[in-house]
Parts: sequence; C-alpha cells; structure tokens
Amino acid sequence: MVDRRTFVRSLAVTAPAFSPKAIRYLTQAQRSGASAGAPDDEDYWSVIQRAFDCDRTMINLNNGGVSPSPTVVLDQMMRDLRFSNELPAEHMWRTLEPRVESVRIGLAAQFGCDPEELAITRNASEANETMILGLDLKRGDEVIVSDQNYGRMLTTWDQRARRDGIVVKTIKFDVPPPSHQYVVDQFAAAITPRTRVIEVTHITNLTGQILPVRDIVAMARPKGIAVFVDGAHAFAHFPFDRDSLDCDYYGTSLHKWLLAPIGTGFLYVRRSQIPGLWPLMAAPASMDANIRKYEEIGTHPAANHNAISVALTFHQAIGPDRKVARLRYLRDRWAVPLQASSDRVKVLTPLNSPDSAAIGFVTIAGLDPAKLQAWLLNQQRIVTTLIVHPQFSGLRITPNVYTTPGEIDTFTTQVLTAMRTGLT
Repeated sequence: MVDRRTFVRSLAVTAPAFSPKAIRYLTQAQRSGASAGAPDDEDYWSVIQRAFDCDRTMINLNNGGVSPSPTVVLDQMMRDLRFSNELPAEHMWRTLEPRVESVRIGLAAQFGCDPEELAITRNASEANETMILGLDLKRGDEVIVSDQNYGRMLTTWDQRARRDGIVVKTIKFDVPPPSHQYVVDQFAAAITPRTRVIEVTHITNLTGQILPVRDIVAMARPKGIAVFVDGAHAFAHFPFDRDSLDCDYYGTSLHKWLLAPIGTGFLYVRRSQIPGLWPLMAAPASMDANIRKYEEIGTHPAANHNAISVALTFHQAIGPDRKVARLRYLRDRWAVPLQASSDRVKVLTPLNSPDSAAIGFVTIAGLDPAKLQAWLLNQQRIVTTLIVHPQFSGLRITPNVYTTPGEIDTFTTQVLTAMRTGLT
C-alpha cells in the first residue's frame, strides 16, 4: 500500500501543479490504515467515489468504452489547456509538450518496459492500427484473428486484405472457453507455413474474458509468428506487466481503466522490433529505431497526455490488487444473484476465476436484449451496453471504482422486475 507521505511525495515529482487540497479524498482514504480498502469496505470506497464529479441521476454501467476521470485529473488537464491557450506556440509546444517524457517514464515503469519502447497514443485503436498497418506483409501472407476481436481492428485487417491481398483467417472459440490450452489450440490449429501474425485481445470487449496471452506468444514465437496484443480494456484494470505476457507488441487505451483523459493510450513495441514496424504517419529515416516515430501525428494538445501522470498516481495510490478486488466484488454483486435467480439467466463471464474482472456479460431468455437495454436507459436511467454477436447477445455490465453498491443493487432489482413483470 502507498502511504500518505509516499503518495504526496510522488505527486511532487509527476505533477508539479497538483494542489494538495485536490487530493484530500485519496489521502483521507489512506489514513484508514493498512487494512483499509477491502472490497466491501464502504468507508474506504465512499472516499474514492467522492473523487469523481459524476451525474448520480444516472447509473453508469458502461465504463468499458470510456470512463470518467477523477476530478483531480480533469482539473490538471484544464489548467494545462488554459495555459496552452494563453500562448500556444510557447506554452504548449515549448513548456508542456516536453513533459510527455515524464509520462512515458511513469507508464513504462507501471507496464514494466524500457521507456524507449513505449509511445504515447490517443487510444488503443491508434496503437493497434499502427501494428496492423505498420508491419510489412506480402500478398498471400496469412493473419489469424478471432471473431471476438474488437470490430475496428477486424475492419482494419479487412481493409488490408482488400488493399494488399493478405489472407485473414478467423477462428472461433466457446464462451466461456473451457481452459487456457483450449484457446491456444484454436489459434495453433489455424497456423500454416504462410502465417505471419496472430492478433489476440488481452481481455475481450464482449464478455470480459481474459485470454492466455503469454501461452499464445510462447506457442507462436518459435514459429516466427508475430503476436499483436490488443489490450484496450486491460491496462490498469487487473494486475500484469510486460514480462508476465512476454509480448513484443501491445496497444491499450488509458481513458478506460487508468481513468486518464479521453483520447489517451500507449503503444509498446519491443526495442528490437521498432525498426521493422512503420508508423501510421510519416517519420524521417533518422527515427527508424526511435519509439517516438509513432507519435509523429501533427499538432495535438499536450494537456491530455500530460494529465496521464495524475491518473497514474491516482491508480497507484489505490493499488492494482485492491482495485481489481473491488471491481470483481461489484461485478459479483449483480452477477451472482441474477444467475442464481433463474435458469433463464446466463452469465457468460467466468466468475470465481482470475480470467475475468469488472466486465460482465448477461443474457436472459425471454427478454430481448435491445429492448431491455432501452428500458433500463429510458425508464430506469441505467446505462448498459448492448452486445450482439453471432454466438450470443445480451448486455455488458461494467462498473468502475466510483460505482456504489446501491447503484449495483438498483440495476439488479430492475432486471429482476423486468424478468417478473416484463418491460412495462
């Protein structure tokens, strides 16, 4: 656990403009002692909840796509935006933009890589499309994806197939999969001598299934196959680092689980692979081996990416293990009673397992998921995510650290009501 003195000292390094008054909620939570922050310790988590300026007239259970930032993160970004606007050519370019190097160092330390292997991007899509479009492939080269990969990435591979003549092969696997080896075997069975790339999601955006990335990498690397990891929903969601995955490529968003400003992410490329992966936008030949070539995107605000440091400090002050325990507690608070209530309810996310975290997926026989999603939103003011997939359809439910147990219970009660009386 990060003690209060260490926490405040870290802020002095990563965020010089950070006001001590602005962190009163987190420091108050830390005063509770080493036992504070158990998954059901509402004294602790109520303090974390007050660090967010959320619209509590709505219950937001769609934090998988994008999440609100703590107020202190938003305040830091707004200060830098105002400062930039005073004299952009000097304040933004000369004063604020160089501070991205502090952000790079902080994120690299959290991910467990060399800062010279981590580029700051605007989202996971930008990071992943850099991988997909940046690797040299020839007509007839094969790429393996799954039908649970993120739709934008599948669209990108499809465009590359249409433009360059590569072959994209799509595998399917049962949900939830019976074992890690079963998932690895599905990918392995699709490999041919022409396979060059496997793209795998670290955690699916559909059911919240965490996939065995390390095992897939270990299977593919001896065959000379690159493994691109789409970690859009993973970073700062549950504990892991680069070495636990042993991956060469990784892309993620930071406006989901790190709670950084909207429009932030990173791309990791192992140092030895940087020269062979082209950037999305042109960079000079002198930057061929420089991770910053992936940041050559033209004019962009420095405020957004600099506030990542504040979000990272907030995340570290809670602690990754404490955070994921709370997220699983909130997921189980709705998933377990709903699943136990009726055979009509199917939760396709593995519970009591390290293979899932906050994201949960539920389908209810006899209730049209699109109509249920609309009823919850329009009649009950509860925001959920409709998922329609060839294998399954239902609602994705995604709380975050600011979500209260009462909000979860309201969702559960309303779904049980809909099951009993219909959508009226």
